[in-house]
Amino acid sequence: MFGGVRKTVLVFGLLGGALIVALKLIEYRFLVVEHSLEIYGGLVASIFSALGIWLGLKITKPKETVVIKEVAIPRPAAFVPDAARIEALGITPREREILDLIAAGLSNREIAERLFVSENTVKTHSRRLFDKLDAKRRTQAVQIAKEAGLIA
Repeated sequence: MFGGVRKTVLVFGLLGGALIVALKLIEYRFLVVEHSLEIYGGLVASIFSALGIWLGLKITKPKETVVIKEVAIPRPAAFVPDAARIEALGITPREREILDLIAAGLSNREIAERLFVSENTVKTHSRRLFDKLDAKRRTQAVQIAKEAGLIA
């Protein structure tokens, strides 16, 4: 009973869909005939725009070249302090050690802790070192020592 109704509804649905498609095609045909110049103009404009963009990108694209070149970097020679200058100034090994630590930026307390001596001992060595280098401040002592080739 319901099988015949379904078949009828299905047939009428398909026929209605086919009719709608046919009407849309006819409407499209009249639209194309009526506005054919505008449609063709738009298609030509689109094609030339795409072609212009493609050519513009192709022509202005920078040519990338990768150059791999090996460069020899000379290793810096190991620093060798000027032993003659150290001896001429009368700088002791402990004073030289303290000078290195001053140049590294350590405070008197940090130097004392690192060398396992008292802070007063560090001050005494520093004062003697400053006298030998004729320096008034730590930074001046480091600068003079670098210029003299005592430290790196």
